[in-house]
Amino acid sequence: MAYSVVIMHLPAYAFDKPFSDYYASSMEEEKDVSQLLAPNTILRERYKIIDLIGQGGMGAVYLAEDLRLPGRRTAIKEIALEKVAMGDETLMQQAREQFQREASILAQLDHPSLPKVSDYFEANGHDYLVMDYVPGDDLRVVLERARAEGRFLRERDVLRWVDEIADALIYLHSLPQPVLHRDIKPSNIKLTPSGRIKLVDFGLVKLLALDDTATVTVIQGRGTVAYTPIEQYGGDTGHTDVRSDIYALGATLYHLLTGHLPADAKQRFLKAEALTPPRELNPNISRQVERAILWAMELHPANRPPDVATFVAALHGRIAPPTHDRGEAAPLALGELLAEQAPLAALAGATFLLALWLTALAAG
Repeated sequence: MAYSVVIMHLPAYAFDKPFSDYYASSMEEEKDVSQLLAPNTILRERYKIIDLIGQGGMGAVYLAEDLRLPGRRTAIKEIALEKVAMGDETLMQQAREQFQREASILAQLDHPSLPKVSDYFEANGHDYLVMDYVPGDDLRVVLERARAEGRFLRERDVLRWVDEIADALIYLHSLPQPVLHRDIKPSNIKLTPSGRIKLVDFGLVKLLALDDTATVTVIQGRGTVAYTPIEQYGGDTGHTDVRSDIYALGATLYHLLTGHLPADAKQRFLKAEALTPPRELNPNISRQVERAILWAMELHPANRPPDVATFVAALHGRIAPPTHDRGEAAPLALGELLAEQAPLAALAGATFLLALWLTALAAG
């Protein structure tokens, strides 16, 4: 029997809806200030809380100092499992066991664009996950800053970032037990002061029996609407695969290059033309990048690139995306073709004039 470890869900017999639904609804409510850890609180006689990074109804994320390794800063994710166990001790034990499975899986990941998980523990009735603290702004902040300045992000910069994200996803998808992220979006991508990209944010685990042919680990729950493929709605993880991450990566690229959120998959299912082609929002986007984005964001998974490497090849013009009836970029007008292929057009024109001149000489 093969198994799938699905982040942010609990077993079907435990709850009447996916754990991601409980988690998402809880995270919408901020944690009571009186429940937050105060600065200088010491956890596990090792981690000293410095500041609050973020919070929600399910817990909080703190910046902390590692007292055993002076100078090392960590991000500590506090997860209040009792919020989903709702006082049931059996469910609480199941949740804690699954949290420990998550930590074990995440601790095995090793890639320069992924934060390293170094520890996990239980204290004061809460569970904690310790990982590398990633300094810098997330790409949502970077995008908002550019928009406030009245400019688009440069395509070459965005493609460099996407190349690094793609490398991390190829690593995750290629593991003996493939890993899906399922919540790729600008706010989950950090740009460090050194210019490196880090794909952040992880959730909770579930052991789910699948068929005997597939074993997949899924990080995160339902994703965020504008970046979520249609097969991911409703918390159903049985039909998601690497193409779900490709959709989210394409939607993220769309947002970064156009400054606009893409129409979500449900809107597009009801109204095919809801997704505005990227070049209509930013004419500086190259045609090959537009075509690759629309390919990645095809509604049906079968119409998307089969893997991240293929999507990257399309972004850089090494392969041409197939054409489909809906959602494809419009054919190039002659003027656009000449503008984008100016060197080739000039060479062709010169060759044509030379041929006319030689023909005239031969006739004379």
